[in-house]
Amino acid sequence: MSFETISLLLNWLQLGALLAIMFRLAHIFDLIANTQRELRRAIHHLGERHAGEAGSSDIAAGTRSDLAARSLRFGAGTEIH
Repeated sequence: MSFETISLLLNWLQLGALLAIMFRLAHIFDLIANTQRELRRAIHHLGERHAGEAGSSDIAAGTRSDLAARSLRFGAGTEIH
């Protein structure tokens, strides 16, 4: 085989490896986004459940406002598409 043939073959192998890495990264980012979305839903559900159990006492109101402040600080209102 000539040098040009080997070089072309190695270039195609590098391109294939790069594409494989990119597809794997895309899958990982989708997994992270889905996990983040599910965690937000679980936190929201726990906050609602806790508020329902505690009623309208001052402690529950403080806990809900703390949870809302933390949610806003960490960007729980934004969705990743």
